[in-house]
Amino acid sequence: MIEAATKRTFKDLDAEARSPRAVGFEKELRALVIGQDRAVRSVSSLYQVYQAGLTRPDKPIGAMLFLGPTGSGKTRVVEAAAEVLFNNPHAVLKIDCAEFQHSHEIAKLVGSPPGYLGHRETHPMLSQENLDRFHTERDPFALVLLDEIEKASDSLWQLLLGILDKASLRLGDNTRVDFSQTMIFMTSNLGAKEMAELITGSIGFAPGPATDMSGGDLDQKIYRTAAEAAKRRFSPEFMNRIDKVVVFRSLKHEQLSAILELELGAVQRRIDEGAGERFRFTVTDRAKEFLLAEGIDYKYGARHLKRAIERFVVYPLANISATRQVQFGDVVVVDFDEQEQKLLFFRDETQATIAAAAAVDSFVQPAGGPGRLAA
Repeated sequence: MIEAATKRTFKDLDAEARSPRAVGFEKELRALVIGQDRAVRSVSSLYQVYQAGLTRPDKPIGAMLFLGPTGSGKTRVVEAAAEVLFNNPHAVLKIDCAEFQHSHEIAKLVGSPPGYLGHRETHPMLSQENLDRFHTERDPFALVLLDEIEKASDSLWQLLLGILDKASLRLGDNTRVDFSQTMIFMTSNLGAKEMAELITGSIGFAPGPATDMSGGDLDQKIYRTAAEAAKRRFSPEFMNRIDKVVVFRSLKHEQLSAILELELGAVQRRIDEGAGERFRFTVTDRAKEFLLAEGIDYKYGARHLKRAIERFVVYPLANISATRQVQFGDVVVVDFDEQEQKLLFFRDETQATIAAAAAVDSFVQPAGGPGRLAA
């Protein structure tokens, strides 16, 4: 009877469950960051640990190292997280480590100690005020980004080791800065050259099944290559303080197409929020393929695609708008001429009339009756 009275019962718990806020955060982040689901999931998991109140009190909320070639989206992940959490992609304390390759430049981060010339005029970047600037009532923490961390001087390394170890920093005037409410992200291009040799000579993007390895094998080789490059450059003390190392994957054609759609949407928002005429534009499938062909550079990644959009779409649209060839409510169609091998711009007068009547609050698909514009 004693055994029956003290017998315990157990109920299964779902250790893979996610809170609604974490699920929503991940969904929005995934919509802004294409093809890097592993990085998105890692940031989302870190956010859920913070939500649950299980972060270590004497450490930052988390420290993550993003490895991968230029243009693969490492910085974009952090900016997108800021956009989702704080409604501002610039709500990130960003430190470009290329500016801190010499020891004396550390004074820009922590300020000069008393007695040094100009110490009162030195406003340290890593101040408590700067960390708390973007806090919200729901998410009172900060995002800190150290870009191209491999370029930092030894003095910055020592500074960073202390922050990662104790979540604390002493400034030049001896005031203490608390980093316990920060997520720290570091990016590096280490191993990019070796990864390029794995992806048929391309850096950051894979145009197709150009190797004999399966996708999983290729990802594993890329991960090992990047991790080994990081271990060669970074000390064991530093690597032991990193909570998660994420290697960014190569992107396929369909993912680049999705990035193109995001960037074209960003151009439309610039038109809507700009000082010029507010008009709509749409790009045909043929024009999109042209932009992808011009914008894919395996050395520079997605950045080259953005430059192609600026060159072939934004500049011509600016010319059209500045010369008053379009008015409020007009719809511009961007098409591709295969014979001339260039983009052509038309004003869809039928749809412009409809759009103006509807106050152009919604996107209008072009149809019929275009008039060509001089770009």
